[in-house]
Amino acid sequence: MKLPELEHILGYRFADIARLERALTHRSWVHENRIRAKDNEAFEFVGDSVLGLVVAEYLFAKNPDLEEGELTLMKHRLVSMPTLSRVASRIGLGEHLKVGKGEERSGGRQKPAVLADTLEAVIAAVFLDGGYVAARVLIGNLFVEEFKSVSPSTSMDHKTMLQERLQSEKLTAPKYGLLRSEGPPHDRTFHVEALWQGGRSEGVGRSLKLAEMDAAKNALDAMGPTGIRG
Repeated sequence: MKLPELEHILGYRFADIARLERALTHRSWVHENRIRAKDNEAFEFVGDSVLGLVVAEYLFAKNPDLEEGELTLMKHRLVSMPTLSRVASRIGLGEHLKVGKGEERSGGRQKPAVLADTLEAVIAAVFLDGGYVAARVLIGNLFVEEFKSVSPSTSMDHKTMLQERLQSEKLTAPKYGLLRSEGPPHDRTFHVEALWQGGRSEGVGRSLKLAEMDAAKNALDAMGPTGIRG
């Protein structure tokens, strides 16, 4: 784990490098090594809130005339697990993560949920070390591509789209069910399924709503242009 290299990638130099070290410490590493070092879960909680505020501020400043629902859709897309894991992968964050041997063998460094959580923890580390402005600059730099591409049309409500698609096929609305949830109470990852006549899909998200949205998107992806492929 080369912290100076990661600082260079982030464009931020820490006053207290221990904050970055904690942000990169997965609970599996602490558990396997049986030491009193703290993992990054509390940092994830802080980072999630900071990211949400920065994204909300950016979206409102850029789109002051949009309705709340449109802003909410765009925010959901920007703070979603797929977006966070993509940004984390782009900067090679998984390479700097401290994980236990079991998590390493299961591909933990590349798991979308792990990458998303770690990115939130790093955002928290910068916020706690340098304040809100430093965190806002970091997020602006890391999410520059996502901020450029996000719009109401690219942040569609896939649940509504799926329901309308099924109605056009004269089929009943899909049903969503929780398969399982993982993680501590303040930082759950939800796995759900969407069921419809002739097909099934699964989705993952940081909330039930986002997981259902992901399942709906995957369902739409599984459908052909004129029919449903189960």
